[in-house]
Amino acid sequence: MLVRRSRYEIEPDEIFLDSSNLPEFDESQFEGRIEKPVSKFSIIAIGCVFMLIIGAGLVKTWSLQIARGASFAELASNNSLRHSAIFPTRGVIYDRNGIELAWNEQQEGDDFPARHYVEMPGLSHILGYVSYPKKDRYGVYFQDEFVGKDGVEKQLSKILGGTNGLKIVETDAQGKVKSESIIEPPKNGKDLTLSIDSALSSALYNDIAKTAHSSRFVGGAGIVMDVQNGEIIAMASYPEYDAETLASGKDAVAINGYLNDSRKPFLNRVVSGLYTPGSIVKPFVALGVLDQGIIDPKTKILSTGSIKLANPFLPGQFSIFKDWKAHGYVDMRHALAVSSDVYFYEVGGGFENQRGLGIENIAKYMEIFGLGQEAGIDLPGEVKGIIPTPAWKAANFTDGTWRIGDTYNTAIGQYGFQITPLQAVRAAAALANSGLLLTPIIMKDATTTFEQIPISRDYFTIIHEGMRLAVTEGTAAALLVPNVKVAGKTGTAQVGIANQFLNSWVIGFFPSDMPRYAFAVVMERAPAGTGVGAPYVARQFIDWMSVYAPEYLETNN
Repeated sequence: MLVRRSRYEIEPDEIFLDSSNLPEFDESQFEGRIEKPVSKFSIIAIGCVFMLIIGAGLVKTWSLQIARGASFAELASNNSLRHSAIFPTRGVIYDRNGIELAWNEQQEGDDFPARHYVEMPGLSHILGYVSYPKKDRYGVYFQDEFVGKDGVEKQLSKILGGTNGLKIVETDAQGKVKSESIIEPPKNGKDLTLSIDSALSSALYNDIAKTAHSSRFVGGAGIVMDVQNGEIIAMASYPEYDAETLASGKDAVAINGYLNDSRKPFLNRVVSGLYTPGSIVKPFVALGVLDQGIIDPKTKILSTGSIKLANPFLPGQFSIFKDWKAHGYVDMRHALAVSSDVYFYEVGGGFENQRGLGIENIAKYMEIFGLGQEAGIDLPGEVKGIIPTPAWKAANFTDGTWRIGDTYNTAIGQYGFQITPLQAVRAAAALANSGLLLTPIIMKDATTTFEQIPISRDYFTIIHEGMRLAVTEGTAAALLVPNVKVAGKTGTAQVGIANQFLNSWVIGFFPSDMPRYAFAVVMERAPAGTGVGAPYVARQFIDWMSVYAPEYLETNN
């Protein structure tokens, strides 16, 4: 009888069988193999590695939570609380009649209002434009203010712009705003009222633009100034840009068009354009001649169409200096009226028995009237210009020898002479008011500064009479209008390597018997021989004023 054992022990020799006797084992699954236990060294090594990892973690945790906990807490707070600018409202710009020229409109979703400009031609260079605040892709402003780029917007940006406020913005982990708290409120900019009459400026611009198109001028500029207080009431530079297009920056085609336009629409020709003045400098030469006692104003000089000087280096040869026509005998008043070059060659540089003013005195009187000098107007980009002198020639030419011909050409506004329209109108105003050189101002009711020119008022009267004669029977006859007496002086300057182009000028003032406003117009670079220029622009503008703004033509305005 067999006895069943409830417990059966397996002996080791029953386990460790010879694998060769078990050919059916799957060795890839470790069948038929002997398994060895892990060694103590391996266990200790693994334990040490784990201890090092745990130790490093504890050290890092101590560093983050204890040693540097405060600084990281502040950084964490700043990640959720950030400072942000509160943009002020930019000041509104008005013209002298209270018309809004630049204002603001808040658009939904924006942090600041958009800047808008009046849709009238001729005002862009006066007003300028702005660059808006800019932010990066994370919504943080790296330019946190409006930046004025031209005109009044640039020159008076601190007054218009105000001061940013400051707020704290709390955001969640997704960057969404949870709350805002104002630390400092913004201070809005101040409104400005300009001395400019926007309708006058626009009309002047249109007249310049039409004449440029019809007579092939590259550009032009005009300006009107109150001779009593220095206020600029009209100003235009052609061509111009659209201020709102540049401010928004969205119309890339239009902006590239401005950048590639050879006519330079970004150039404010009134303050930054330099032009050879031609004969408009003759009234100032004449005043210098009178002040120095060079000639009696009634003394007549014969113009046969030219004068010639013997060449001291080449016997038998002559240098010929031409007049634009033969005028016969002319005194100072008629020399101004017909713009005789020969007369001013002789009284400017001297000829035979006639003593001349001389180049040093010519330069002196030009500077007395502000030509070649900055006028100090509150607009950006003003330039000085050039009055040719022996020192200037020596510094700019290899052969720096000053010759009598250089004096002749300087006396009629040629050679290296360059001035701005702003300088021209300022000098014309000083002629009109008999010797007050005013600082032009662009703000209504601002206080100008002035210099008293030490020349007798009697001499100014002679110049007034000569310039009025230019209108009634001379080169400025285009300004002979029925509604106001105008005094004027025209100028044509030859430009280009071969004198193939011309600049056309006119300066003057009205009413001639009780001057109130001075004006200057320049038309830039038309083909030589062009007959319609600056005097025509001035005539069209005065005609426009007689219908739409007659108050400016009244003596008691």
